[in-house]
Amino acid sequence: MTSLDRHISRRRLLSGAAALAGGGMLFGCAPGASRSTSNLDYWHLMTGGDGIVMAGLVDAVSAANLGFHATQTVLAWGPPYYTKLAMASAGGRAPDVAIMHASRIAGYAPGGLLEPWDLDLLAEVGLKESDFPPLVWQKGMYDGKLYSIALDTHPFVLYYNTEHATKAGVTDALQTMKSPEQFTEVATKMQEVTGKHGVSYGYLGDGSQMWRLFYTFYRQLGAEMKLVPGQKAQVDEDAAVKALSFVQSLLDDKIASRSGDGGTATSEFLHGESGLFFGGVWELPVLKDAKMPVDARPIPTLFGTDAAYADSHTFVLPRQSKASPERRKHVYQLVAEILKRSVKWAGAGHIPAYQPVVRSPEYQELKPQSNYAGIPAYVNYDPDVWFGGAGSDFHKYFAENVQNVYLGSGDPAAGFEGFVKRLNVLLDRPQPV
Repeated sequence: MTSLDRHISRRRLLSGAAALAGGGMLFGCAPGASRSTSNLDYWHLMTGGDGIVMAGLVDAVSAANLGFHATQTVLAWGPPYYTKLAMASAGGRAPDVAIMHASRIAGYAPGGLLEPWDLDLLAEVGLKESDFPPLVWQKGMYDGKLYSIALDTHPFVLYYNTEHATKAGVTDALQTMKSPEQFTEVATKMQEVTGKHGVSYGYLGDGSQMWRLFYTFYRQLGAEMKLVPGQKAQVDEDAAVKALSFVQSLLDDKIASRSGDGGTATSEFLHGESGLFFGGVWELPVLKDAKMPVDARPIPTLFGTDAAYADSHTFVLPRQSKASPERRKHVYQLVAEILKRSVKWAGAGHIPAYQPVVRSPEYQELKPQSNYAGIPAYVNYDPDVWFGGAGSDFHKYFAENVQNVYLGSGDPAAGFEGFVKRLNVLLDRPQPV
């Protein structure tokens, strides 16, 4: 029995895993221990265009005659994926390697659902801390150990229609604006060109979209949000009200639709009915496929402090009851080879975490991707807490309290207060694992 098994009972792991994943059932288990040491099991949640790119990367590595082959299992994004991964890890029958959002590490590493990476083995395959942006590397740390290795950073950015910008005379202003008033002025001039809206921003029914823009501005105000189980949420209410009030001012049915959802916002921007678009870098393939005159940049620093919301896809080692040393070494090789080829991943809009790729001429020639490559230097992830992160209910709690603010019928102070009260209820509960 390992030290991990001695300290964490199977019952405790299973109950904690179910709570962390948001409930749900496990439909099948991970691969058995009898698999060949050269056949690796890799779970991820990449679908659509991302899935095609990831499959190509894995196939290329498998075909490189490195002594192993990786078999991919693609699961549904969100709770279904994290439920199955947590349960497989709790049972010690997890895949050799898996993708996890950086924002979920705080819920999985503390309870033993993940195993730390060996820095010496990473060095053997050519990976070291200095190859990654400091904030991105640090996000994978827990209790002094590295639990995740980032593949990318995928931030919320500002897209703009270059033809509309030229007609509106705001091309230079788009690069220099430094205040909410300047942004509003640029958006208003864009609206005068389009005749419909200046900005497309879809948020209705989507807590993640609401949170991404709010948290960007909240952090630009120099505000922090610390969520420590057993303590009250540490927040800056004044900054929150200021950020929410600014978003509310944009959603006036002139600068931006007061009630747009993700699909209508994207469609509006694609059809030239707005000049600006708040969206994730994952939207880039759709915009480029449409052959529209588009560029992108980080969301401007409007409140004094450089800050951008983002998450990262990361590689993790789910807990296994028996891990073959030979298979484990092959996993390190697989991850290293994918990272070294990640300029292909950048084609989907993501910023590669592996800096030798970012510095390469091939990446620097990618436009508009290289225009926002500096974001990892000031990236802001979700607060570290067991109930937060991608695919969790954290963003849903934000939406429940703040959506009426965005719609124009709610008070920013009251909305944020309701969100904080919900957080305090969760923080008062014991961490499941």
